[in-house]
Amino acid sequence: MSTSTAASLQITAARPYPELLDLPWEVPLEEWPEEHLAALPRGISRHIVRFVKVGGRVIAVKETNAEIAHREYRMLRMLNRLDVPSVAPVAVITGRVDRHGEPLNSVLVTRHLQYSLPYRALYSQTLRPDTAKRAVDALAVLLVKLHLTGFYWGDVSLSNTLFRRDAGAFAAYLVDAETGELYDELSPGQRNYDLDLARTNIAGELMDVVASEALDADLDEVIAIADRIVSRYRALWSELTEAESFERGDRWRVEARIRRLNDLGFDVGELAITTDIDGTSVRIEPKVVDAGHHSRRLLRLTGLDAEENQARRLLNDLDSYTAATDRQGEDEEIVAHDWMADVFEPVQRAVPREMRGKLEAAELFHEVLEHRWYLSERAGRDVGLEEAVNSYVVGVLPAKPDERAVLGVDTEAIRVIADD
Repeated sequence: MSTSTAASLQITAARPYPELLDLPWEVPLEEWPEEHLAALPRGISRHIVRFVKVGGRVIAVKETNAEIAHREYRMLRMLNRLDVPSVAPVAVITGRVDRHGEPLNSVLVTRHLQYSLPYRALYSQTLRPDTAKRAVDALAVLLVKLHLTGFYWGDVSLSNTLFRRDAGAFAAYLVDAETGELYDELSPGQRNYDLDLARTNIAGELMDVVASEALDADLDEVIAIADRIVSRYRALWSELTEAESFERGDRWRVEARIRRLNDLGFDVGELAITTDIDGTSVRIEPKVVDAGHHSRRLLRLTGLDAEENQARRLLNDLDSYTAATDRQGEDEEIVAHDWMADVFEPVQRAVPREMRGKLEAAELFHEVLEHRWYLSERAGRDVGLEEAVNSYVVGVLPAKPDERAVLGVDTEAIRVIADD
């Protein structure tokens, strides 16, 4: 959408944003009055950037030239559609002139990422090298996600990243995409260039923080922290992309690989399987999925209505079943039907009738899988499902409280009332 607000002013946005018309675009951004500005911490930028209050929200406004503004706007829109952690673009405003008719720079408008902080603000609050390590770890995860989508950043740095606190760690978001390019797939050379640039920039940025006495670290510590992004990135990339070979009977290794990926914050989109005489080679490729994806997929394939984490676990087992039975080329619905008959339903039937009210079916199956995992890890071999469920029913399930007791009403009575 393009709207003329004056003789030359143009606003390009994905949707109408009339509140933008109330801002003083005829004034250079560095001279905007305080009444429009939000007092939020700003990172270092080669451009003039201001946080602005508008319509009950906060936006970030960055002055740049028109070509760069439009290019970054389009790039951020693509990254948002790919569900990559990045700021959301709002508009590009071009054709600005001051009160004397002199041209002003164009601006890119993005939404402020709530609860986010630039890296310097992290160190102003927690003056420990460990904070820097966690920020670098988060940046490594972000860089891997970007590279997996085919995004070449070209300007990787802590300054071009925003951080949100995440249960003792940090989650990183891309905030500057003006140098980025999107490809079908990145070459090793492109990935390594981004990685080398990240290490160099991080070292320089941390030295600046040390010089300002906001971070207590010596040169060796700074170099070690900067090098950390290389080791973390390569370990994560390897975990996500390298093939793993194992014997046909070692199905638990597929589960182990999926668990490691889930622990790293990645969901498994598919299992690409190739079979040869010596064994089975498994390549697990992650795919970013939207909220509720697993619940919807499980419901479509099996008719089971489960919570998202339960659904993800059950689908992981379905994928492992597909790999173990060498049926990756078959119709997914048919394989899911057989998994229900061969795996899921036998587990439910193995539970004595008097204990079936303790847990919902999906949660029960999840707990059996957890129990099987621990038994297999301890034994160093794949413990069969029958052995695992028998062990669980004897040693774990009896200690679980009945759901009907928690609810304060007999679950059978609830079922009868619902049927009526």
